[in-house]
Amino acid sequence: MAAAPSPSVPACGDLPAAVSAFADAFVDFAVSGIFFPTSSSAAAAASAATSSPTPAPTTPTTFLPSPSRLVAIGDLHGDLPKSLSALRLAGLVPASSGPDSPSASTSWASTSWAAGPTLAVQLGDILDRGGDELRLLYLLRRLALSAEARGGALLPILGNHEVMNVSGDFRFATPQGLQEFSAWAGWYRAGLAIKRRCGEHLDPQPRNPFLGVPKSFPGVKPEFWDGMRSRLAALRPDGPIARRFLADLPTVLVVGDSVFVHGGLLEANVEYGLERINAEVSEWIRGEGGENARAPEYVRGRDAVVWLRRFSDGFDCDCQRLEGVLGMIPGAKRMVMGHTIQTVGINAVCGAQAVRVDVGLSKGCGNGLPEVLEINGGGSEVRVITTPPSEAWMYRKQEAEKAAAAVNEKRGEVKDGLALLVRESHGLKEVEAKA
Repeated sequence: MAAAPSPSVPACGDLPAAVSAFADAFVDFAVSGIFFPTSSSAAAAASAATSSPTPAPTTPTTFLPSPSRLVAIGDLHGDLPKSLSALRLAGLVPASSGPDSPSASTSWASTSWAAGPTLAVQLGDILDRGGDELRLLYLLRRLALSAEARGGALLPILGNHEVMNVSGDFRFATPQGLQEFSAWAGWYRAGLAIKRRCGEHLDPQPRNPFLGVPKSFPGVKPEFWDGMRSRLAALRPDGPIARRFLADLPTVLVVGDSVFVHGGLLEANVEYGLERINAEVSEWIRGEGGENARAPEYVRGRDAVVWLRRFSDGFDCDCQRLEGVLGMIPGAKRMVMGHTIQTVGINAVCGAQAVRVDVGLSKGCGNGLPEVLEINGGGSEVRVITTPPSEAWMYRKQEAEKAAAAVNEKRGEVKDGLALLVRESHGLKEVEAKA
């Protein structure tokens, strides 16, 4: 007859929370090399950053007062080294965390916030066109927790590529990006296996996000199928990565007199309600409409808030209409947008009411010169921080390659990756105004 367990020896029933927390930390570190903080003032936020237990839903922030220093960074598109360059340029992380640091291969994952009370907004499009998408999501979340603990804030907003991926549209995922998600899936399954060792004691029970996800994808090369399946499981509504890293991000953010939106706003969007848009997009990403629910209408189509190019494409913008839209938002003086690559760098039109900050940073869509926007004095001082000449040459030498790539894309010779399946038409014009 088996002896009864000693009261001093912990049983599985006593440890479900610890086992679950260990599994989550194990997966986090295996995927990204990052441990999230679990003590000090960041503990509550770190709990919200873990995948189990499921945190209570939070409504994304829509309105914030002007900080002492406000920074805006454009589209990142899966390029970790270039994103770190932009973060360094803005003074948000220490200079030693850059990609040219001797310890860059290991130091980025432990990077902490270095900008005190600065509030930084990242204009979306973290996903697609590169192979560091998950590592970027993890890094930005860790920096957000670190910023909060130091009196600052890092607030990414949603771009059209986040909406596309939650919708299962992977046209601009790269082979490297799919490999990253395949690796995530392997570690996530390992985490599930750890949790199931005490599964009967866990409440809620760990959910398998791979159930019901197709194993084959007609029209896609078979070597990409596992990456596609992993990506779909991770990013569909209520998927682990979508819920954890995207569901609490705003679609529109107003900070003092600056309106931040990936594509742009029209009158109908403001009339519908900016807080309502944020709440409904968040609910969709959390899967409250079901795993196969369609994205809300105002984030779909050419005039959607994450797709609009009316105020970011070219020099001849409809300034009168922009002024009218801003006039509907109390105190708003400028709209800061990403989405449309500005080949001349960050610039403004319409009397600086339209500020465009997508410099095509990622090597996957231009390898542009890193620049960031800085707004001080409660909105009275606006300037562009650009890469110093000693470093700029390494990006400027890419101009000929960028021009050749643009010609190839117009001819239908689209860049590497799943974009080979479907062409994208940008219709970009060169911007002539420089802020």
